[in-house]
Amino acid sequence: MEALQDLVDRTLLLYENRMLCSPFDPDWRSPCEIQQAGSLTYWRPVSQQPKVDFSGLENALEIPIHPDIQAFYRAFWSGTLETDSQEGRVSLIQLWNTEDFDRLIANLIGHALNKQRNRSGFTAFFATTEPESELFLSIDNDTGAILLEEPGQPPIREVETDIATFLSRLEPQRREPDLY
Repeated sequence: MEALQDLVDRTLLLYENRMLCSPFDPDWRSPCEIQQAGSLTYWRPVSQQPKVDFSGLENALEIPIHPDIQAFYRAFWSGTLETDSQEGRVSLIQLWNTEDFDRLIANLIGHALNKQRNRSGFTAFFATTEPESELFLSIDNDTGAILLEEPGQPPIREVETDIATFLSRLEPQRREPDLY
């Protein structure tokens, strides 16, 4: 996904030695980790090899998963990428490791069940907004449009027509991700 690669490149320019850092957890390792120093691990997004596989989710939901959803989550092993948009703060969810992918799939299945109860089409969340807000951004599985949503509610509004256009207008930020 070229737009995500461009955003990663622009993000890395903000950091000395082109490395981000997070608290080190010896039980939560990632292929993107480069080195540890004390209580910190230094990392940068790296291309997923092998790529994660969405066929289990497609089988569970009995629907094809939009190519943009797959491309976004299959691009990198990475920590959260912090950005700002014209609408406000955006924290891009990324996959740290294969266990994180398993957790994402479980959360997406729960999200899909919630959508079915509300008679809404499936969306896949990919970003959070302000830390004190429950609002999140998702990709509409039917159209690929970027939607602003609130848990358990129909989408609030369309933010952008597609993920590539949305990612290209984000501005990387040098800040620690908050816990959501």
